[in-house]
Amino acid sequence: MVSLTADTGLKASVGVFLLSCTFLTTTYDTTFVFDRPLSSIVFVCLLSGISLVILSRFFHHIPTPKSLSQKNRYSVIPLAEPGESPLGERPLSPVSPIGGLPIPKLRKHGKWIRIAAVSAICCIRVEIYRRVAIRIECAPTGYAHTIPFLVSLFDYWRNQRSRPIGQRSSDDDFEDEPPTEHFHKITALFKRLYLYFGRTRIRYVIPATLLMVGGIITSSFHDGRESTYICPFISGLGPHLRALRVFSAILDSVILIAAAEMFRDGIRAPEGKRKQSPISWGYCLLGVALFWSVAGIWLARRNHVPILDPDTRYFRSVLGQASLVVFLLVSASHLLAYYGIVGISIMAGFIAGYFTWASALFNGQEPFPFLPPSHAFIALATMFLGAMLFLCVRTASGEEQKSLWGYNIFMRILISIMAGIGLILIFKQPAVGSLHPIDLLIYDGRAHHKTWLSQARGSKNLAGAVQEYRRRYNQHPPPGFDKWYEYATKRSSVIIDDFDQIYEDLLPFRALPPERLRSLTHEVATNPFNDVGAIAIRNGSVNLQVEIKPTHRWMVEGAAQVIEPFSQYLPDMDLVFNLNDEPRVAVPWDKATQLRSQGKYQSFITESNLVKEWSADRDAGWGPLDPADQTGFSMFTDFSWQNIYDRYASVVCPPSSKARTQRIWDRHGICLSCIRPHSMGQFPVDWNIASDICHQPDLIWLHGFMLSPASLKVSQDLAPVFSQSKISGFNDILFPSPWNYVDKVKYEPSKEFPDPEYTNKENSLFWIGSTSEGVSRKGEWKGMPRQRLTHLVNNNTNQVSVLLPSQDPDTYSYQIMPSNAPTEKLGLSANIHLSDVVRCDDCGEQLDEMHTAEHVEFQSHWNYRYLVDLDGAGFSGRFLPFLRSNSIPFKTGLFRQWLDSRVTSWLHYVPLDIRLHDVWSTLAYFAGVNVSVIDPVTGKEKVLMEPHDLQGKWIAEEGRKWANKALRKEDMEIYFFRLLLEWGRLTDDKRDVLGFKM
Repeated sequence: MVSLTADTGLKASVGVFLLSCTFLTTTYDTTFVFDRPLSSIVFVCLLSGISLVILSRFFHHIPTPKSLSQKNRYSVIPLAEPGESPLGERPLSPVSPIGGLPIPKLRKHGKWIRIAAVSAICCIRVEIYRRVAIRIECAPTGYAHTIPFLVSLFDYWRNQRSRPIGQRSSDDDFEDEPPTEHFHKITALFKRLYLYFGRTRIRYVIPATLLMVGGIITSSFHDGRESTYICPFISGLGPHLRALRVFSAILDSVILIAAAEMFRDGIRAPEGKRKQSPISWGYCLLGVALFWSVAGIWLARRNHVPILDPDTRYFRSVLGQASLVVFLLVSASHLLAYYGIVGISIMAGFIAGYFTWASALFNGQEPFPFLPPSHAFIALATMFLGAMLFLCVRTASGEEQKSLWGYNIFMRILISIMAGIGLILIFKQPAVGSLHPIDLLIYDGRAHHKTWLSQARGSKNLAGAVQEYRRRYNQHPPPGFDKWYEYATKRSSVIIDDFDQIYEDLLPFRALPPERLRSLTHEVATNPFNDVGAIAIRNGSVNLQVEIKPTHRWMVEGAAQVIEPFSQYLPDMDLVFNLNDEPRVAVPWDKATQLRSQGKYQSFITESNLVKEWSADRDAGWGPLDPADQTGFSMFTDFSWQNIYDRYASVVCPPSSKARTQRIWDRHGICLSCIRPHSMGQFPVDWNIASDICHQPDLIWLHGFMLSPASLKVSQDLAPVFSQSKISGFNDILFPSPWNYVDKVKYEPSKEFPDPEYTNKENSLFWIGSTSEGVSRKGEWKGMPRQRLTHLVNNNTNQVSVLLPSQDPDTYSYQIMPSNAPTEKLGLSANIHLSDVVRCDDCGEQLDEMHTAEHVEFQSHWNYRYLVDLDGAGFSGRFLPFLRSNSIPFKTGLFRQWLDSRVTSWLHYVPLDIRLHDVWSTLAYFAGVNVSVIDPVTGKEKVLMEPHDLQGKWIAEEGRKWANKALRKEDMEIYFFRLLLEWGRLTDDKRDVLGFKM
């Protein structure tokens, strides 16, 4: 059996401590524990307290290194009062012999008083933590990097300033090595500096100061990358939370110092030596857990929230974080006697600072966010020097045991490797770009659309279309395909082959038998609770369900109008249409994947075995739609006015996706790892990727549909519901919107409201609308895009990052500037206003923060070059009219429509990220920045950035031409015709042998 030596145990404790710090730092921004911050801290304190109390009973069995030299060691923050030394002298070590003297009762009482006092301080710290976590969007970056410095200052004032500078004996290591003649002067200087820093009273203040400087510079990396999540100016929370952040750093330092002071309360070992015990820490943490358990229950009852969170991800996360804290505290309790609280705080500070620094560089896009390489280098250098100086000081002062010098050198090598990796990250982080990303994105958009269009309309005749269909979908076209082809070609459809959206929408339904699809249709259609309307197609005629909600009947009537031109070619069927704006079917990923796999598993039958005609008795397979209240149960659950992200949105993503495994709880900053997969710098590469929710866990806070949908009756079982839009992963069947077909909002310029040429329009960004995206009762409005855009333009108080030409010719860099600089200094024009504040219990707060503007005629939009298109409760009905105009649509949102597969971002419209951090840079590119600067080459005055009118006009024209070519009412009919032929086959009992043949 291998025994654990004292030195080995100390090395293991250092490793456990550093690894715990590393994992806590790297998982801090993505943990679920902040879902319930108070419950989390109670559990962490409880588990840690119990662990430390149990550990204290075995603490005296931990071997102590016998090579500790009393004459070369000192106490970093003394752990006993000078008068308490049994020899009446100031103790030089935290592990001081106390002989067999009895412990006075007064001292025992003092121990419990100290525990109570520290517990009270910790309880205050927990309350600050709770307040900051709840309003994190208003809280600035913390000041944790100052903690080692504050602790080292206290150590100097309390312990080191009066300590005589020790003298090294002639047999010290450096004196044992006579210098060679060559390096005599260099080595002599090095030895003097080495010994000076090892003996000086401020030897721990210096590395702590270096770490603080590195932390301050690293914190500045957050400038210009603040989230657009709203911190209301009227709340006054910004200054208040900044003060709490500062006070938190001070309290943390006090708690660390107090923990070191408490550590002197120990137990006696059998050999009569006093060894330190962590039992006082354990009692303190248990006291905090007890107090906040009672307080938490009271707060939960007062606020009518559940005491426990049933989410298993939260439990796994809080258990993991609590375990890391336990390892951290247990290892720290072993290390405190050897490194002191200053040494422990310096080691933890370096780990936290380095990985925060590395994360900022690693997650940043090139060159966004703006991270000057010089600043990154200085931050890395100061942290590296601080950590290295700390390790060197320990050997130079003789505080490091000789048996651990090898481990000390190993740690120096490890830190050097970490610094080397950091240098690689710095060299890969350019400060400028030689090409504006939008130029490249426009080029890529044109190339992508050209490639897509070539395969979307490749078929030249019916036979070619049939062959292409078989190749794409591994099945024969449905019956009536020839009628559809004739219908499409007669109406000059530019798209014949690419209807992948239909295939993807219907694929899961193929896993259900035809009779089950028909019965599901009947069940959904005949319960008024479901908020649907139905259409019955019989013998080529379209008949509406009688009892449809009157306010939404127009929607089903509009769908019927789309169908009527080709209804004669359709088989008998019933269709169920979602009357709400929000999508309805959210089948969890594992179940949906299984259904898709079953749907794909089909054998390709030969053409000779095909049945070309629909089943003769299809009408008998459908139940009556009226009366509309035949079904007494519903597969839908009403989850309106609640955050749906965890229960219904993220579950449509793979279990390994970020949406399922991470929680971005810090609403103050942009989640760089969330934008990285779909962005080039600030700019979305493709809107379809940018609207995919599975790699963006921060969307839980950034869209009304996630935060609090106005009306959401949702099913997690597959339901045959046709919807106008849906978010990625949902299983609604998309169909062309009646809103656009019946011209609820129409592009209709007139003499009163003309649509000028692009260059004759007002060079301004324009949007006005109501807060219809979701319902706000307790501040949910702060994350909704309509309010965020309005606040960003009119009320923002955060710094912004704008991509502008740099001083070097033909280069661009992100420049961080005050919130009002885009409009006041750069001259950018943005006319963004709310017309109505609706769907809210906190309407007054929104009105006080942002105010409203008068309603405007919709046709007045054409006066502006740049028209913002934002989601409402569902998709935006403005997008098609915007496309048909001479203006550029700036589109952002999450809802997908039938047409999204056939429009291309950066060719037909300009995409904006849902976080809206790219608004000013995008506007600056197209509108230009009319600010005079001196050309560094010619020395003449020039405009900072010329407007890209050629690119802007080209996008506006391409979008207009494409809308008039591929997004007409005829194209809606063609899409719906093909969709219903496919749906007709799925609901036919002979579907496995049903198909079209020449």
